[in-house]
Formats: sequence, structure tokens, C-alpha cells
Amino acid sequence: MNRLLLVHTGGTICMGQTAQGLAPQDGIVEAAVAARLATGVSLIVERFAPLVDSADIGPRAWNRMLDLIEAHPGTSVLMTHGTDTMAYSGAALSQALAGTGRSVVLCGSMVPLGMGGDAESNLELALSHALAGAAGVRLSFNGAVLPADGLVKVHSQNANAFRAIPQAPATSPLHRRFDPSRRLAILQLTPGLPVPALAAALEALDGAVLRIYGAGTVADDEALFATLAAAIRAGKRLRAVSQCESGGLKPGTYAAGQKFWNCGVENGGQETPEAALVHLWLN
Repeated sequence: MNRLLLVHTGGTICMGQTAQGLAPQDGIVEAAVAARLATGVSLIVERFAPLVDSADIGPRAWNRMLDLIEAHPGTSVLMTHGTDTMAYSGAALSQALAGTGRSVVLCGSMVPLGMGGDAESNLELALSHALAGAAGVRLSFNGAVLPADGLVKVHSQNANAFRAIPQAPATSPLHRRFDPSRRLAILQLTPGLPVPALAAALEALDGAVLRIYGAGTVADDEALFATLAAAIRAGKRLRAVSQCESGGLKPGTYAAGQKFWNCGVENGGQETPEAALVHLWLN
């Protein structure tokens, strides 16, 4: 008998109308999955209690997801999840499960089940791919199944909300769980950014992803370089990615970036900001 593990975290797909607006509701996703499940497939349901909006998903929730997946070895996984942090969770699960051969299909929607939107078709596509059991972590959305390691949410309202940016092949991480006590963040370098503001942010962090220009340039600012070098000497890990959605970084292309790279910042290459942040957590 085939088995399917449903890890139900919440998100728009299971929401109903309340006096305060849309909020996750019990039983909606479970019933929809059960009604679409083929005969002979055994459904195992693991749900977050309470169900959450994806804005509340972070390292503790990723550890919980991983614990639930690990508790059911050899079982394909369908995971429902809100869209706002889907790219973070896609990167988190992809990197944490790299090399394990596990099959996870993420599913969410822009409109809740039963409201005439995209939820039903997303769920049906996710079910078919989850039962196929191919190794890896993927997202079922808007008629496509995308690799989840480099997701980008490109629209806040339309059904065609996600794009997948190709990432380097994943390798087994140093750690397979997230340490919630680590203080990590994504910081964007912008024209006119006061260096003391960046220094203050870095002082409060253990590491950061720095979003820089194009193929790898930043402003020629000695105070900026001194701040970055000092942070790295203090043991803070800094990893750079491009502010461009595609193309990634190529250090050495422009002289304008050489002093930045001389500070010792790690090159995130083609990583999305979400993937780079997860890399800092797990490696």
C-alpha cells in the first residue's frame, strides 16, 4: 500500500473568513486531500497546532518540519505552506535534506480552497507529484512543478506568483537542523546607506547575507570596507548575493568590486538571498 505524509502548516490554502480577515481553519486541507486520494493510498496527517500564517515560519518551524519528515522514513511528503515565506522554506528543506533522497512537494495558493481560485488545481498537481515519489524538494504552483531550492515570489496577488532561479547542485550540509539562537539577516547595500547604520546592524548579528549590485560591485567607500573587514575579523560570516534576480555574482568582473571582495566576504554566486541565508544557518 502506498503511503503519503501530509504536513499541514497552514497558509492561505486553508484559510476561511473571520471578523479579522482571512485566517487558517482546521480540517479544510485534510478533507480536500482525503477526497482526492486514490484508493489504496494510506494518508498520514501531521499538522501544526495551531495552524500558522507563513509570516510566522522560521528556523523553529523548519526544525519541526524536518522532525516530522524524519519520523516517517521512506514516505513521500506533501506539505501545505503559505506563500509569503515559501521561498525561505523551500531553500531550508532543500539544503537540510540534500543527499537524503527524500521526496517533498510543497503546495500553497493565492486563494483559499473553496473560493474559486488556484487552490484546488495546485493541490491536485501536488498530490500527483508527491505520490510519484521523485527525490528532491519541489513546489507545485500554477500548473508547474518547480525546484524549491531557488524560489522567488514575483507577485503578491496573481496565481503566477513564483519563479525558480537555478542553483548549484546541493551538497550535504554541515548541519541538518537550524539553531534558532543564531542571529542572521539579509541586508541590502543601497546608494547613500550610512555606514554607521550598517555597522550597528552587523554588531547585533552573528552573520548576514549582503545584497550587492549586479555581478558584484559596491560603492568605493573606505569606511564601508573597514566595517566589513572588522565584522569578519570579529567572527561574523558575511555572504554576498546579487540584487539582480538572475545571473548571480562574478567577482573580478569589475574593478569597482575588488576592495569589497578583499574584505573576505563569501561569494554566494547564483544563490537567491533566501538560499544564502539558509546556507549560513546550516554550514
